[in-house]
Amino acid sequence: MKKLTIATRVSDLALWQAYHIKERIETSYPEIEVVLNKIVSNGDKVLDKPLALIGGKGHFTKELEDEMLAGNAELAVHSLKDVPTYIPDGLELIAVTQRQDQSDVFLSHNFATLDDLPQGAVVGTTSLRRRMQLLQQRPDLHVKDLRGNVNTRLRKLKEGQYDAIILAWIGLNRLDLLKDIPYTQKLSLDMMIPPMGQAALGIEIVSGNATVKEIAQTLNDENTFTCTQIERDFISKIGAGCSAPVACNAVIEADNVVFRTMIGFPDGTNIMQEKVIKSISESENLGEELAQKMIANGALQLLQDAEKIAFKDEMPQRL
Repeated sequence: MKKLTIATRVSDLALWQAYHIKERIETSYPEIEVVLNKIVSNGDKVLDKPLALIGGKGHFTKELEDEMLAGNAELAVHSLKDVPTYIPDGLELIAVTQRQDQSDVFLSHNFATLDDLPQGAVVGTTSLRRRMQLLQQRPDLHVKDLRGNVNTRLRKLKEGQYDAIILAWIGLNRLDLLKDIPYTQKLSLDMMIPPMGQAALGIEIVSGNATVKEIAQTLNDENTFTCTQIERDFISKIGAGCSAPVACNAVIEADNVVFRTMIGFPDGTNIMQEKVIKSISESENLGEELAQKMIANGALQLLQDAEKIAFKDEMPQRL
């Protein structure tokens, strides 16, 4: 194989991720030329409304997958949190890179911590997961939708449109943007449970190409793959899309897997929460097992009811 084409989105963070993988492949396989096929995804085009209102799944992955299926790329680099649990026929999610810091981070130009925000402060996030957890802890806050790329979101914060915003720490760190924000507070995993796959990259390939599969597998981190598979199994079993008010996170501590989950209403009420610790050797089905337990306790109805009230103020009224 002389040339390998990587499909990637065109956002700053996506390109950082794609160039990172390109460099790793070229280091391991210097005889292969690696090029990027830069694609604008649907999620990058629709910036005037929350993704939860658009419907469907794979807002940041479908166009990349279409390019691979059309023969225009052999491999795609995704933020794993954006990858639906269903992978189209002809493609495989073959590797997951070593996960970095998974925390969400509080950002403000005027307040040092989440607890320092005054009553009624305006906090920006589009994530129903973050909205749910913020309002569970601070029901007095006004949570306002926040779309756009990372730089756009930071500009809106600086302009004073928000008292604070919540973003993933890893993206800001990779783009070296944290230094420009006066106040930052990394939120603990118990304080703000991340989404499935946060801070890991998913490597998706076209099925049937043994060379590409071998290359992709060199990028895999076994512990991260184990943890993120538990998260993906949970999401798949519970039937939640990437925009639903669901949080789930598995981490390895010593010889155990610690798995945290939460579902509820976007307004921070009706919360169902679990934290389970199991040995790594017994954790293979942990995601499905915990999903089944929560389903038995009413999780599916809870999610259905949560969907009805999500962004209700922004949905057109039916006549």
